[in-house]
Amino acid sequence: MVPHLTTALTGPLLELERSFLDNDTKIEQWLRSQWLEHTPPFYTSVDLRNSGFKLAPVDTNLFPGGFNNLSPAFLPLCVQAAMAAIEKICPEARNLLLVPENHTRNLFYLQNVASLANILHHAGLNVRIGSLLPEITAPTSLDLPDGQKLVLEPLKRLGPAGRRLGLEDFDPCAILLNNDLSSGVPAILQNIDEQVLIPPLHAGWHGRRKSHHFAAYNEVAIVFATALGIDPWLINPDFEVCGKINFHERTGEECLASNVDTLLFRMRAKYKEYGVKDDPFVIVKADAGTYGMGIMTVKDASEVKGLNRKQRNKMAVGKEGVQVTEVIIQEGVHSFETVDEGVAEPVVYMIDRYVVGGFYRVNTSRARNENLNAPGMSFKPLTFEYGCCLPDRTISPDAPPNRFYAYGVVGRLAMLAASLELERTMPEIA
Repeated sequence: MVPHLTTALTGPLLELERSFLDNDTKIEQWLRSQWLEHTPPFYTSVDLRNSGFKLAPVDTNLFPGGFNNLSPAFLPLCVQAAMAAIEKICPEARNLLLVPENHTRNLFYLQNVASLANILHHAGLNVRIGSLLPEITAPTSLDLPDGQKLVLEPLKRLGPAGRRLGLEDFDPCAILLNNDLSSGVPAILQNIDEQVLIPPLHAGWHGRRKSHHFAAYNEVAIVFATALGIDPWLINPDFEVCGKINFHERTGEECLASNVDTLLFRMRAKYKEYGVKDDPFVIVKADAGTYGMGIMTVKDASEVKGLNRKQRNKMAVGKEGVQVTEVIIQEGVHSFETVDEGVAEPVVYMIDRYVVGGFYRVNTSRARNENLNAPGMSFKPLTFEYGCCLPDRTISPDAPPNRFYAYGVVGRLAMLAASLELERTMPEIA
């Protein structure tokens, strides 16, 4: 099933999807040339929004946590992509250590860990799971809703100088992080120089900024759009940044209001250019972090002045209680796709440079101009029926294979931007 698009696809997005179809060979050649110059992240997920007049990424995750939501039919794609990724990083790899988030009760997340471990197992790796939780002092078995068992084991440093990380009787070649390091890098993960950490530590939210990512995406979108002869705005969310803000102390509100006003002004001009009748809006969110925390929808600059206590408390703190001092003001993209009267947005999953599937995040409690990663979200999203690499020119540009191909193209552009972002933010080696 493909979510119903509640607006007629006759305008600029139809032309965009038709352009993707007409130029599919050129697109694949262009992307292939980019991967000769840049290294894709090990894995990536990208949240997209389809407004009927625009298709754009709104978030890119370098520690994706929803592999359990992918269709089982796409497991072979996942395994083959994982094989390709591992061969680049550690060709002789046999043992891989998976380090998850600090959850023991979030069963949906733990099912993701089990699914990811299963993919890596089929890729020919011995996979064990090392926990950062201090209470995990011995192998601990957790029962999952689908009948699987997950064993968490305490991490330990190995070797004479303690330069390696592993488990009791388990010395891995590589360490795959599925923990986004929002609150910083734990001491046990520091100063490891004999193993590969995937993704690198600087990909964590303790240092990563969404504004860096979308600045890189802006560059990618412009070059790609020029190659295809399309307006980059059709695939690119505009944004502004406020770097010094304190919601509790009400400092930085003028910066926030000014940037909201500036961005809305540019958006109104583009809406007028394309004859879009909907009201523009922006999303104000923490420049670092995930889990849908610290986010608000704004239609006018006056809305960010004089926030009440509840609103300020909501915006002031992110995941793991991290204080929010930097925000990105991002062009809002309406989501005109619905499932059972719930607003839906596609999430594309990639391993190495390959799209391996995706699903729809559905929320019956949210409007088409709101963040869907919030209470009311479906935890059993609709999986993609088709892969994202087989467009069909004989059918409508909006037919399922072609819509999914468009999702895969934009998802890969965001992944390319993540590659540039990681290159540019890599710490200098002393």
